[in-house]
Amino acid sequence: MRYGLIVLMLGIAFAPCCAAADDPPDTQRDAPALSKAEEVARAVRVPVGFRVSVFASEPLVRQPIAMTTDARGRLWVAENYTYAVAPTPELEAVRDRIICLADTDHDGRADERTVFWDDARELTSIEIGAGGLWALCPPRLLFLPDRDGDDRIDGPPQTVLEGFDLTPANRHNFANGLKWGPDGWLYGRNGITHVGHVGAPGAEAGERVEIGPGIWRFHPQTRQIEMVANGTTNPWGHDWDRHGELFFINTVIGHLWHAVPGAHFRRMFGADSNPYVYQLIEQTADHFHWDTAEKWNDIRHGVTGSTDQAGGGHAHSGLLIYQGNQWPAPHRGAVLTINLHGRRLNVDHLERAGASYVAHHGQDQFFWSDPWFRGIELLAGPDGGVYVADWTDVGECHELDGVHRSSGRIFKIDYGTHERAAAADLARLDNLALVELLKHENVWFARQAQRLLTERAAAGGDFQKTVQALRRLFDEQQDVALQLRAMWTLYTCGAAPEGWLMEQLAHVDEHVRTWGVRLLVDRGAASDGAIERLAQLAKEEQSGLVLLYLASALQKLPAEQRLAIAGSLAAHEELADDREFPLLLWYGCEAATPLFPAQAVKLAVGAEIPLLRRFIARRLTQEADRAPTGLAALLEAARASNDAAVRRDLVAGMAEGLRGRRRAPQPENWQAVASALEADGDAELRQRLREMAVVFGDGVALDELKKLAASAEADLDTRRSAVEALAEARAEGCEAIFEALLGDGDLAASAVRGLASFDNPAAAELIVRRFPGLIPTAQDAALETLIARPTSALALLRAIEGGAISRDFVSIFQVRQMQAFEQPEIQDKLRAVWPELRPISADKQARIAEVRGRLTPESLGQAKAGRGRRLWDKSCAKCHTLFGEGGKIGPDLTGAQRSNLAYLLENVIDPSATLAPGFRMSTLALTDGRVIQGVILSKTEATWEVQTPTDKLSIDVNDIDETADSTQSLMPEGLVDLLAPEEIRDLVAYLMSQSQVMAAE
Repeated sequence: MRYGLIVLMLGIAFAPCCAAADDPPDTQRDAPALSKAEEVARAVRVPVGFRVSVFASEPLVRQPIAMTTDARGRLWVAENYTYAVAPTPELEAVRDRIICLADTDHDGRADERTVFWDDARELTSIEIGAGGLWALCPPRLLFLPDRDGDDRIDGPPQTVLEGFDLTPANRHNFANGLKWGPDGWLYGRNGITHVGHVGAPGAEAGERVEIGPGIWRFHPQTRQIEMVANGTTNPWGHDWDRHGELFFINTVIGHLWHAVPGAHFRRMFGADSNPYVYQLIEQTADHFHWDTAEKWNDIRHGVTGSTDQAGGGHAHSGLLIYQGNQWPAPHRGAVLTINLHGRRLNVDHLERAGASYVAHHGQDQFFWSDPWFRGIELLAGPDGGVYVADWTDVGECHELDGVHRSSGRIFKIDYGTHERAAAADLARLDNLALVELLKHENVWFARQAQRLLTERAAAGGDFQKTVQALRRLFDEQQDVALQLRAMWTLYTCGAAPEGWLMEQLAHVDEHVRTWGVRLLVDRGAASDGAIERLAQLAKEEQSGLVLLYLASALQKLPAEQRLAIAGSLAAHEELADDREFPLLLWYGCEAATPLFPAQAVKLAVGAEIPLLRRFIARRLTQEADRAPTGLAALLEAARASNDAAVRRDLVAGMAEGLRGRRRAPQPENWQAVASALEADGDAELRQRLREMAVVFGDGVALDELKKLAASAEADLDTRRSAVEALAEARAEGCEAIFEALLGDGDLAASAVRGLASFDNPAAAELIVRRFPGLIPTAQDAALETLIARPTSALALLRAIEGGAISRDFVSIFQVRQMQAFEQPEIQDKLRAVWPELRPISADKQARIAEVRGRLTPESLGQAKAGRGRRLWDKSCAKCHTLFGEGGKIGPDLTGAQRSNLAYLLENVIDPSATLAPGFRMSTLALTDGRVIQGVILSKTEATWEVQTPTDKLSIDVNDIDETADSTQSLMPEGLVDLLAPEEIRDLVAYLMSQSQVMAAE
């Protein structure tokens, strides 16, 4: 009860429901003295006229991870003590809290604290509405009822949704960010390492929705959940501008994104869940807030001058588009986000450009100097001031050095002087008064008014006068932002029928037309009349923004209607190079393309968007085995077109669609079309046709490719393409060509793969003999191909045993793959070459304890991290990135909990224990005798894309004889079994390093 006594001594009033709890432990190591909140506030650098005050600090608030406000203007805070750390006996009893802070004496500082709920785990976000409070506690979305508004939970928390994944291997990148959208949905965010399958409690798999990285939303009445926009890394802030456009913040790969529904954005790693999107959308901002010439994780060594000048660093949290009435006019509409490492608020300014927006970097004007400042959330209040939640720690989101749970601050940024007064309880106002508040110059009042009106409409009763008032507001206002507020409220109150929305498609303002499109397809299945009107708008519309949302809307229309509307949208040549429009248009066409091939071909030929032409051709080609008429029609269209660009795009798309295929049925019109197109004279087109011809079994094309591969006069790219095409085709008579190219540094790796494509023991023996003289990239290719078949693996092992090839070339992964072969001779050779290799331990915990027992602080103090890096480079760097260097196959380990020895050893000795689904391994037995082990990135009807430790392969499905999925990691077990005790010590010391070290012998 110590905490309660401290608070009472400070004179802070508690509501009766407050439940005191034991202080959660601080685990932060080597921290400087905690700064005093008032001193921190005074030291913040702000523009003239601004001031920063402390609204609340420890012990009144601690670990604030999220904030919201209620209709009385009070601040509700989520306190999180369980973030980013695995449960331990010490932390098992720790719980997160939801508190309410109020300033009852209006002096600018909270003096009343009510604990609403203190039994949460992994609490990331809260929001108020619909008669209670919503709490996101992955893997669950909870509703905490408080129907009478007495700040006491009415009963047990209700699980509304479940399935927001919480992967033990990464505890900082999960679902967060609850906020009401202008459309009445509850929006949230999700990170890239926690892909969940979300649905109502107990829902069957088919009733659940995959929630991956990006923005999702949930409707409180219909209980529907859906992804809004897919991609990025770890979004931790979003807001809507005055026109209802949603923007969100992110880290590393770009910080600001325009969340158009149905978008697929660039990801930090991994593949999009839809293998047919083909290309992802880049960020909205035209700049980065860090020096991209540096490695993103160099920031842990400090902010360089160039990164400081750019904006302070790659990590962002919290996003607020300022729409209050207190700050000066130049700040209104500015995008504010907290730069974690730069300890400042970054400022971006949005500008309409093309079909969407572009964000320019403004002048950053709010700077903290406190090393403890870890801003995490921004929120504007009823007086127009801005709250800044400060996590107050010296670590970062990965919490590598522990957590300081006893600290936390909420600062407030105000401009000028104004009288502080109690905010009115808006919930006490009648409906017409709330309608008037929609006109308020501070958007806080408008958003609260819309929420309250929406809830009252859902509760039933006479709403006729309210609807009339909303209609008058819409009809009479000249300010489009106020018209939109009326429009959104009519919609969320169920008073925007389809006919009225269709009328708004003729509105003079592009933003109203945009929302007319959005709401027409958002309200459920659109009528035939609505679809006809959308099709008409697609023909007539000139606004890029409206066209963008029409492209977005295609994904919600019946498949049979999409391509006709897309044809009108694809006529807008002026948007061919737009960052978003061509891709949103393709995303809307993708699912319909294989269903209506003739219509899709017609769309491709008539489109003024090259990307759409290419992607339609690619998609239909990938569907050719099941529906060959589409490919034949594409070929005929390419021959018939008088436009060289159309021919080139269609052929390029078809060639891309055949990539990875060894054989495909030759269309009946192939020979005639290929001959006609050859006369085009375009070198790129001719090369594409040759590649296609090989897959179609055209002997003439094979002969031509053989000549190109062997010709020293052909350009390098052409020769390499020829070698790879011959290898994929396993064309007869090519082995001699591949053998001759083994000494060519530019083509050796391709030649090795070409030889390995033949199940020929003589080819394997040749690769083994030539191995010492190959360049490193060719050696990597050689090892990958040699271990794929028992016969070639045996040839490799014999060479290693005989001393012709050093065993140091072979990674632990490759050793473990050869262990999977059951031939006694292979097993004997492995034991002879690696006598220290033991069977995988049946009791890994004992092995972990054994290794941990040797790695005492004294032992690690004698370690040579430089030698550990050399071992890392040999065994781990091909798959993992550390300190910005290494491969991208496995997770980036720079931010993992490497300072935690138990966690580190668990992941090294038993890598499958806490494995994210995206890194689980599969074994593919191929019809040619090879065995491929890796992570399946994507599957189409024709090809699978597989990531091995050294390469990304496209494999024809007809070449796959058998597959076996595994719960095992791509990272092999038994790594430490191959290392001497001092090598284990050195490797662990390197893995636990806080900065990069030089490799040493």
